[in-house]
Amino acid sequence: MATDAKKLQPIIVKKIKKGGHAVHGGAWKIAYADFVTAMMAFFLLMWLLGSTSEGDKKGLSDYFTAPLKVSMQGGSGAGSSSSILPGGGADLTQKSGQSRRGDGNDPIQKKQLAQAVKAEVAKQDARKLATISAKISALISSNTKLAEFSKQIRLETTADGLQIQIVDDQKRPMFDSGSAAVKPYMRDILREIGGALNGVENKISLDGHTDSTPYSSAQRGYSNWELSADRANASRRELIAAGMPDDKLARVVGLASSILLEPENPTSAVNRRISITVMTREAEERLMGGARALLAPEPVAAPVTPPTSAPQ
Repeated sequence: MATDAKKLQPIIVKKIKKGGHAVHGGAWKIAYADFVTAMMAFFLLMWLLGSTSEGDKKGLSDYFTAPLKVSMQGGSGAGSSSSILPGGGADLTQKSGQSRRGDGNDPIQKKQLAQAVKAEVAKQDARKLATISAKISALISSNTKLAEFSKQIRLETTADGLQIQIVDDQKRPMFDSGSAAVKPYMRDILREIGGALNGVENKISLDGHTDSTPYSSAQRGYSNWELSADRANASRRELIAAGMPDDKLARVVGLASSILLEPENPTSAVNRRISITVMTREAEERLMGGARALLAPEPVAAPVTPPTSAPQ
């Protein structure tokens, strides 16, 4: 019986199930997002501090220290600048600080703007003069008439502009001796140059020069001063005959031997020359401004009428 009971007893099999990981939640994701946001804000702050000028920083500091001071008392503040870049605001020439929009009474800003305009005009003049110089050089080399006298034509860029000098030669003078009569080849040179300068906007200065040899003539009062002036005027007529407008000339002067090309050899033939200067706008303003100052009449004080005494 006992054996039969054991056989009839059921077999129980126990299976142990392993449990999964505990649920941690998403709190770490929020912490990581806060960290990334904080780092982004930090780098933005560092970039703003690095790209903001000292004047803007002071303006921001003053605004948060006394925010109503600017609005009540006037002056520049944090809101005056439209850009966080150095030199922001209405005035692009300002390197630091801020500028009120529409405020053009600051003498420093006016000076900076005038200097910027002057520099830009000088650059434009330099480009124009370089173009003219290249044009005349090409004209001399390509023209058979001028190529023969290329050694007597000198181009030089000076502070006043492009200077074209036609120098005399002992074997090939530009004028008759002691006279303002233009030689035929000199006429060809002047007319070719005059045609090249026909479309130039800049004003032109024309100077006549002689050597230091005293002018010998029976005519009293006529010297190298008059001779150099007459030769300059003769050259002017040839330039105008080539088509250059008369109002293009700013001045025509005779300098005699006051400015020698070779001071160590004052009687040299190269000292006898005609100088044609294509003036820069700065040189033109300096020349015309000085002339206007000389020609301007002196102010006359109005007569003061003595007060009449009241009847006694």
